[in-house]
Amino acid sequence: MDLTFLQHINWWQIVFYAFAAVTVIQLFYYLWFFSRVAFYKLKKKPRTQQHPVSVIVCARDEDENLARHLPGLLVQEYSSTYEIIAVNDNSVDDSKYILQELKKTFKDKLHVVELTQEAKLINGKKYPLSIGIKEANHEVMLLTDADCVPASEHWIQKMQDAYQDGVEIVLGYGAYHKRPGLLNKLIRFETFHSAIQYLSFALAGIPYMGVGRNLSYKKGLFFKQKGFSSINHIPGGDDDLFVNKSANKKNVAVVIDKDAATLSIPRKTWKSWVKQKYRHYTTAKYYKPVHKFLLGLYTFSQFFF
Repeated sequence: MDLTFLQHINWWQIVFYAFAAVTVIQLFYYLWFFSRVAFYKLKKKPRTQQHPVSVIVCARDEDENLARHLPGLLVQEYSSTYEIIAVNDNSVDDSKYILQELKKTFKDKLHVVELTQEAKLINGKKYPLSIGIKEANHEVMLLTDADCVPASEHWIQKMQDAYQDGVEIVLGYGAYHKRPGLLNKLIRFETFHSAIQYLSFALAGIPYMGVGRNLSYKKGLFFKQKGFSSINHIPGGDDDLFVNKSANKKNVAVVIDKDAATLSIPRKTWKSWVKQKYRHYTTAKYYKPVHKFLLGLYTFSQFFF
């Protein structure tokens, strides 16, 4: 085979044009999407809203986290009605007793749901979360995890205030506590980078995911979508896949406010973090085609930039 034609190819020119193309793609994402978060400004409202809110926390063998973080939810400064629904998912530690003690102090605000049987064909926390949602007394639901604590006592107020006419989903930011070490820096950077993507896409009218550490949606939407029935066979996805199938450009709002964030305990080992990220990334293949294309193109251009 005659390969002499390769000698006449201007490889530097090809590299230049390839680099230019990648640069243009990166600029497109930063200018069209990410700038929406960078220059986001809180809109001043003539008055704030006060919706009754059900905060749902699912926990399995997280007695220490419940003892440490649940009080932060129970003492929120919120003048309207709110309840905390703690779903104890087949725990074998002291979670039951921790919740019983908290119930004595916050009997009117804390509702405990004890699960003693496994859902064999439903993966992840979809089953306990579904039970918690069914037990909720209010239309506006605010989800977080047992290892999360609100960044301020105004978390509920800030998140529920985003509900305007037509809004059914509110996306928040779930950060991680700052700890020493390279792994913690990587976790916080990756979390921040992911948040910029899903928040900016939502602001651009292309919502594709949210995080269960700080996510709100309406109970009516959950039942309209038949809960998690279409994704019960998938190990994860109780947050991002539910948002992916339920969200559109008109029914989603975002809250970008330091007082409306949550803080979680980061993974301590590389192995546990990689396992966690692998579980998260495996759900991306179930996203809508347009989302997979936009995210794939960004990742491709970022890799070669």
